[in-house]
Amino acid sequence: MSVPLDARASRPKEGGPSFNLHLRLERLAFYIVWRIIEIGCPLPFHSVRRQVLRWFGAQIHPTAKIYPGVSIWYPRNLTMGKHACLATGAICYSMAPVTLGAYALVSQRAHLCAGTHDIDDPDFQLVTKEITIADHAWVAAEAFVGPGSEMETGSVLGARAVLFGKLAAWSVATGNPARTLRQRKKLCE
Repeated sequence: MSVPLDARASRPKEGGPSFNLHLRLERLAFYIVWRIIEIGCPLPFHSVRRQVLRWFGAQIHPTAKIYPGVSIWYPRNLTMGKHACLATGAICYSMAPVTLGAYALVSQRAHLCAGTHDIDDPDFQLVTKEITIADHAWVAAEAFVGPGSEMETGSVLGARAVLFGKLAAWSVATGNPARTLRQRKKLCE
């Protein structure tokens, strides 16, 4: 489910909000709780971070790992499968649904960005598109995954690479824009 845009009241070009007051208050409450947990929750306490995300509507498997320093814009739009991982410093700008499949890994300081703006709209309106990181896929350190991107099963986006679009199953891509280098050995079927 995507977050509700408030297009009638939205004037991003003039600094206006793109979302209604209820959503902004929900995000504020999450931000406060998340920061308190960050201060007092040591590294191995993944269960505490999972529970806080669930309180705010995320769908998190009991074995998923969320490390300290992760930034999540809107937990309701986050789904994490078994043993999925958001590493330290990862940014999950979940303005639209962001799904991490089983064993999907988002490394340190990688950025998942599910929102952008329509540069041809005079009001510069927000546009959101879902991101899917499939089972066994890996977003390496400091890589960027743009709105509407999909990484299929077992795919790898190399460090600092930039993906806008689809990365084929078991492929390895690097660069800006990401280009496929080779196929990865299949780890499972």
